[in-house]
Amino acid sequence: MEENLDIFRKTIDNISSNVDYVDIRAVEGNSTNIIMKDNKIQEINTGIDIGVRIRVLNNGAWGFAFTSDLNKIDEIANTAMKLSNVLKGDVKLAEAETVDDKVKTPRKISFEDVSIEDKKEIIIDASKSATFDEVVSTTVSYYDSESKSLFSNSEGSSILLDEARVGLFLNVAASSGENIQFGHGSIGGAKGFESLEDQDIEQFGRKIGEKTNRLLKASTPPSGKFSIITDNELTGVFVHEALGHAVEADLILQNDSILKGKMNNVIGSDIVNIIDDASNMNGFGYYAYDGEGIKTKKNQLVKNGELVSLLSSRESASKLGMKSSGNVRSIVSEQPIVRMSNTYLEPGDMNFDELIEDISEGIYLKGSRGGQVDTGKGIFQFNAVESFEIENREIKGPLRDVSLSGNVLETLKNVDGIGNDFKLGIGFCGKSGQSAPVGDGGPHTRILNATVGGK
Repeated sequence: MEENLDIFRKTIDNISSNVDYVDIRAVEGNSTNIIMKDNKIQEINTGIDIGVRIRVLNNGAWGFAFTSDLNKIDEIANTAMKLSNVLKGDVKLAEAETVDDKVKTPRKISFEDVSIEDKKEIIIDASKSATFDEVVSTTVSYYDSESKSLFSNSEGSSILLDEARVGLFLNVAASSGENIQFGHGSIGGAKGFESLEDQDIEQFGRKIGEKTNRLLKASTPPSGKFSIITDNELTGVFVHEALGHAVEADLILQNDSILKGKMNNVIGSDIVNIIDDASNMNGFGYYAYDGEGIKTKKNQLVKNGELVSLLSSRESASKLGMKSSGNVRSIVSEQPIVRMSNTYLEPGDMNFDELIEDISEGIYLKGSRGGQVDTGKGIFQFNAVESFEIENREIKGPLRDVSLSGNVLETLKNVDGIGNDFKLGIGFCGKSGQSAPVGDGGPHTRILNATVGGK
């Protein structure tokens, strides 16, 4: 990829005098995807992907073009320039530093050095470990990717990234004949194959199988207002879905966020501190530079309950009078958009026993089966994977099909206890038809007056 830098610089030089701004991003990557269902391999996909896109800004409007043929770089440059010339808009870019850098994600074991058979062995171990008692079906998905990308723009920046990422995703279904329950889990990281090799795969699978079997015997939950505790995973999903999307500057500019106009306002209790940190190499959403060549850093979104920052691109930052936060991401063939990276609630100083010691009647919610969020209205509804009653400061019997709903700002203001533990999960986030790897998480968290419901 690096050998193409001179070609890209020449292309930029040829057209930059006729437009306001140009950038080029090229990616070459190797990836493997394996899917196993009920202990049988269903699909194995491996391949090399190559692509290059160019953006041209002129008269306040973008021109965008993509090709998978690096020999057509001049052709797509002319296409992008023509598109920008026939349009008019109000796009301006926030100032950014000129960067010349090379970054390689640390990894001990390259995916190219691991055979398909060794990858299948991990998948088989996860599936078999989860299959016992009343488990009737398992699905395991394996994904790895190593890619080299080059970014160059008319402001003089040139950045070469060498990245790696791997994930293992397990879904389990158990049935008693009358009742069906589901469990899931995921492990991996933005590093090499060691992210999985260092894990206890048998324990990973068995834990999910045990949880799914346990749900078959769980009771249906009560409905009403309760003091609740959310585990690391559900805390992370709430922060990502209910708060993270609402602080994306493009949604704020589209009048689709409850947080519009609330900068420097109190939106949560004074113990709430929320971070988005793409520079965290331990997070699945790690990247060193975003899709516009902005160096990533730890961005504090909420400080002591106050909204202090947003996630932005150079374009959206300019419209809001700020600097880009470094949160532009995309697959190379699509327009870059504002995305989260590793988003989490910072831990506090309470252990689990201290979190439950003041709860006479409440519910402990673990994991997430997804849900719905309306960022414009600021309301949400999530379904927990597993829950437990809390009676007189003790964890009691398991509950199933428990939902959590409410208003985002009211819920953040009702956070009154934050654990001293921390866990960052892995997953993928969808937006505008694109999928991006992300991390989300936090500590165990106590929330007062939360609305909980049954199926």
